[in-house]
Amino acid sequence: MNRTRPLHRRLLCTLVAASAIATVLATPAWAQQQPRDILASARAAGVIRIANTQASPPWSMLDDKNQPAGYDVEVAKEVAKRIGVARVEFVADLFKNFVEGLKAGKYDLVMNDLTPTAEREKQVDFSTAYGLEDFRIFVRTANNDIKDRPDLKGKRIGVTAGTSNESWSRENLLGSEIVTYDNGGLVFNDLAIGRVDALISSHFGGMKYATVNKLPIKEVGPILTYQLSAAAMAKNQPALREAVSKAVKDMRADGTIDRLSNRWLGVSYQMSVEIAKAERP
Repeated sequence: MNRTRPLHRRLLCTLVAASAIATVLATPAWAQQQPRDILASARAAGVIRIANTQASPPWSMLDDKNQPAGYDVEVAKEVAKRIGVARVEFVADLFKNFVEGLKAGKYDLVMNDLTPTAEREKQVDFSTAYGLEDFRIFVRTANNDIKDRPDLKGKRIGVTAGTSNESWSRENLLGSEIVTYDNGGLVFNDLAIGRVDALISSHFGGMKYATVNKLPIKEVGPILTYQLSAAAMAKNQPALREAVSKAVKDMRADGTIDRLSNRWLGVSYQMSVEIAKAERP
């Protein structure tokens, strides 16, 4: 009887196992796991987590019952229904945290007037655009010195941290001092009491906040820039991206986007989104 053959088998099995362990240890952690299919998980659970600030009217805010409301909130609910998810769990966060929050899995989508800039697109993916805003200069009502962009040189300009109005201001207002705020509402309050000389905000958001809060603020000068807004999600989620984009395209085609934008913003998006595409560099 040959007693060496079982020993050889054991040695061979040991070597194979060791080789397999070494291969796993040598493989980066990201390659050992496939990304979770967020769309499939949301459909199975019946809920999708969507982030917004809940402090940037008319895009997202809290209503008199302390529930999320606004244009992005209504679009988000309709998108969820169309991609086969019964309920939306809204997660409040700051603009500056949105990209990192998606990458960390704190939520599944961001829908809060988030612009698909080139820098953001390196880190997260975006759906088809469902919104548009035009950025303006806002000053105190009594201010007659600032009338246009050149007048901002040497002035303190307030912006919301992490937003595209911050990045635009830093790129285009090189002679100004850019002052950032985590809370978009505080920048308007500080403008009203003179802590900043002007602020950059969307026409819709700025006029809405100033009117509701009865602030002595006005917008001046021509439109500075147009910017699209779209749903953002983590990279490597093709099913989610395709489903959300299809939902948005269908909503644009059947008039839902038009109806919601007129209700919350007083403007039709059906034609405006195409204008914004032409304006985007």
